Amino acid sequence: MPFKPSHIAVLLALALVFQIREADAAEGGKYKKTIENYGVPDVSLVNQNGASVKLRTLLASKQVVLVDFIFTTCTTICPVLSAGFANFQRKLGPAAKDVHLVSISIDPEHDTPARLREYLKRYDAKPGWDFLTGTRKDIKAVLDSFHAYTIDKMYHMPLALLHSARDNRWVRIYGLVGTSDLVAEYRELLGR
Repeated sequence: MPFKPSHIAVLLALALVFQIREADAAEGGKYKKTIENYGVPDVSLVNQNGASVKLRTLLASKQVVLVDFIFTTCTTICPVLSAGFANFQRKLGPAAKDVHLVSISIDPEHDTPARLREYLKRYDAKPGWDFLTGTRKDIKAVLDSFHAYTIDKMYHMPLALLHSARDNRWVRIYGLVGTSDLVAEYRELLGR
């Protein structure tokens, strides 16, 4: 029986997950966490509803902000990252209203607001989770400012960023982090 392209994509995604976990295990941890200071660029992006959003204003929210970088046709780490965000919302329950999740597309030529809306539905996203796209120039500025830029979208980083309005620091989580660990990082950021 020949493999279908979708089967191959799933196998590649699983291989990538195991490769990342193997590398993390070799380093003695599940993921790498650092505390960083970032200057958010003053760019306007477009959300899943087609509304213009000032990124600097959005990320300076009074709420905790959790950011990742995805694209809607990704078949490797993006589904894992997005499922993690969806599970994070579910695990927090009513407290999820205190966190603003922001997924920024790294494929703005393809990821229109309509495609972003469809992607949100695929993960049963709750209110408080926005997807953003924009011009290639603005997306590159965002990726550069968070030290997340890669030349090819197929090799982008498994990265999540947590930010609290209490200070200018960001928690940078590199690697595929489980829901329980992500919730623990969120609670540690809050000082609970």
